[in-house]
Amino acid sequence: MKIEAIPAEATRFKETELGPLPEEWRVVRLGEVFDIQQGKALSRKKDKGLRPRPFLRTANVFWGRLDLSNLDQMDFSEEEEKKYALKPGDLLVCEGGDVGRTAIWEGQLKNVYYQNHLHRLRAKSQDVEPRVVMYWMQASMTLLGLYLGTSNKTTIPNLSRSRLASFAIPLPPLPEQRAIAYVLRTVQESKEATERVITVLRELKKSLMRHLFTYGPVPVDAIERVELQETEIGPLPAHWRVVRLGEVVKDSFSGGTPSTKKPEYWGGNIPWTTSAILNEDDIFLSRFQRTITELGLDRSASKTAPKGSLIVGTRVGVGKAAVAGFDIAISQDLTALVLKSNVEALFAAYLFKSAFLQEQIRERTRGTTIKGIPRRDLLSILIPLPPLSEQREIARMLQAVDARIEAEEKKKAALEALFKTLLHHLMTAKIRLPEEFVARFAEATP
Repeated sequence: MKIEAIPAEATRFKETELGPLPEEWRVVRLGEVFDIQQGKALSRKKDKGLRPRPFLRTANVFWGRLDLSNLDQMDFSEEEEKKYALKPGDLLVCEGGDVGRTAIWEGQLKNVYYQNHLHRLRAKSQDVEPRVVMYWMQASMTLLGLYLGTSNKTTIPNLSRSRLASFAIPLPPLPEQRAIAYVLRTVQESKEATERVITVLRELKKSLMRHLFTYGPVPVDAIERVELQETEIGPLPAHWRVVRLGEVVKDSFSGGTPSTKKPEYWGGNIPWTTSAILNEDDIFLSRFQRTITELGLDRSASKTAPKGSLIVGTRVGVGKAAVAGFDIAISQDLTALVLKSNVEALFAAYLFKSAFLQEQIRERTRGTTIKGIPRRDLLSILIPLPPLSEQREIARMLQAVDARIEAEEKKKAALEALFKTLLHHLMTAKIRLPEEFVARFAEATP
């Protein structure tokens, strides 16, 4: 979809209580254009009623979307079903929780109702596009800072029906409302589609890891030709070995933290980090928290892990691991493993993501307030050891999936940024959609 937007300079504006808006836009109160009704109060007979029905709570309502994966139930009489029945196009606004959060009901399921911590907004006339009002609520609450202080400051902040009804909203001509909603929805749906791709890729990676760490880097249709052996950590190719992690480690050490009371220890040119920098998805450690000086390194228990060593969380973030992308000083929360030449560091990092290795780490983790795994117990963990060439091929295959996930994550971030920009600019008329594009929405179904 390619649309050449019209800059604000090409629009004639008027001053309104919401700021400058195009002359043809109206400002109305929500209560003028929507019938507003709160849902049913939670019933004590929720689990034992004669007519249990699924209902929406604030936990099901997010900005611009509904999560219907987990619906609670309570008793609704026949009259209550008629009163609280949802229709496609109804807006649902959170009265409590994340006050003002708004989504639209599109008839996804039959016989679903809503509870009293949600306001149901139903358009009174045909000249209002509910979806554009949904986007306006998101823009006003999350970007523009409007309606602040509109929730009652009780034990649980809430948004009353009367206050919601008093909200001033901009109302462009109906075709422009539809066009704005279409553009924002298109970007939103692209982002959601990208999120689904990421979910599928992550599941693919889990399946691929199970396959690779069981059969090795062979195609699925060739697994019957792989001779397996039973081991302490499950079936493995017969030519693989099972060893203790310590057998493939040349050197291992934990770090320390220079005194924060000594400014001369900080701000040097030596990267230093704690386990907080480790993410579950990281394979390479390419970030650091602070820098320390040579003096800070010498006068503390911190040590420098060489580039290519495996950095493992052993106190906080236990079990997370990544390959150091450069020489880096580490804190006491981390352990550096300098690997022998018969182990590919990336292969070892992926091993730390596997279920069988994480299970061994959990079994060896100690402590109550601060949990950790002693270094000797870490080094006692059993790992599979394929030939070096197979290690590298396994790492290459998993890196290819990671690269695809990273690309999709960047696409998602770009779409999120685009949506946020369009949400702000279209809802405040800082940019306008071209007339020929808007004209396509003169009919209900362009």
